Amino acid sequence: MPAIERTMSGARLRAERLLREVGRELRATRVSRGLSQRAVAAVAGISQAQLSMIERGTSPSVRLETLTRMAAAVGLEPSIKLYPSGQPIRDKAHLEMLARFRKAAGERWRWASEVPLPIPGDKRAWDRTMNRPGLSIGVEGETRPTDMQELQRRLLLKKRDGRVDRLILVLADTEWCRRLIRLNDLSETFLMPGKVALKAIADGRDPGGDAIVLI
Repeated sequence: MPAIERTMSGARLRAERLLREVGRELRATRVSRGLSQRAVAAVAGISQAQLSMIERGTSPSVRLETLTRMAAAVGLEPSIKLYPSGQPIRDKAHLEMLARFRKAAGERWRWASEVPLPIPGDKRAWDRTMNRPGLSIGVEGETRPTDMQELQRRLLLKKRDGRVDRLILVLADTEWCRRLIRLNDLSETFLMPGKVALKAIADGRDPGGDAIVLI
């Protein structure tokens, strides 16, 4: 199964699980407070049959507003927060940028795509990895980053947990990315100039440090 299909299948399963958990909590709270399905359904503006389906977690198309109204009726307030998890989908521009980098890097390396981090249950993955005997490089691509400091912190953790020797951040060679680099001091993390690192990589050598490559 392709990676994107696995990601969407996992998203569907998580949605089903969350709906079951929410339904159980709504039902448990309603029962503990002595409220009937009929009373809660009337206040929430839905039918008793629909409320019953939601409590059982068998109403996959339920609206967020409906869940919020049900929660309010039994004295609860929902909270939704999103967390980083896994790899986002990649658009054509991103894939073309990584293809340009691979072409510039030459064929002296063993390449792999969407490489999971070696931690059970960790959903993060490298866009690409490059390997030669005794040397592993994690490659991450961004076409239009917005927060370079956050990106830097995230990649440092990824390098630590991903157990690679070097980190190459590939950025699109645009005025937007060049401006971000000028405005942010990234030298403590990315020690090597991008052109120097890329030349070393093309020669099949250790780039000597982490680097940002514009391409």
